[in-house]
Amino acid sequence: MAIPNPKLISSIRKTAQRLKNGTPYQWGHMGACNCGNLAQELTSLSKGDIHRLAMQGVGDWNEQLRDYCPTSGFPMDLMISKLLEAGLSLDDLSDLEGLSDPVILAEIPSERRKQLSKNNRNDVVLYMETWANLLERQWLALHAISGENSKEKINQFVVLS
Repeated sequence: MAIPNPKLISSIRKTAQRLKNGTPYQWGHMGACNCGNLAQELTSLSKGDIHRLAMQGVGDWNEQLRDYCPTSGFPMDLMISKLLEAGLSLDDLSDLEGLSDPVILAEIPSERRKQLSKNNRNDVVLYMETWANLLERQWLALHAISGENSKEKINQFVVLS
């Protein structure tokens, strides 16, 4: 599971909100898919830039994650390194692409969970919102923050980071 931190939590939430608001989404496009949309938020690269970087390698996100080498110097590996620096793991990214992390899925009601589709915008939004909520609870517990001001505290930490 990702390392909970305010910047990552905020980025996941912003990505979910952008998807809700109609940002381009196309599961088969490396820059506009599940990982591609989060990568846009975390790296400030456009969907086209991400897609171009990815096309210099071979395969989809999962294949490129499997082949990831932090010292290769390949553009996609450099971008993946940025995502890892934000607190994500290779497994997090693979699970995001397939909406498959069992811890996140356990937070989604059973009937809804059974209907999730990895290439459905609304399902990606639900998964990301659930993931952000889970990370937020973990971060708040690590920092012994509770009460009504918890979201305000995370926002303060995002601003200061």
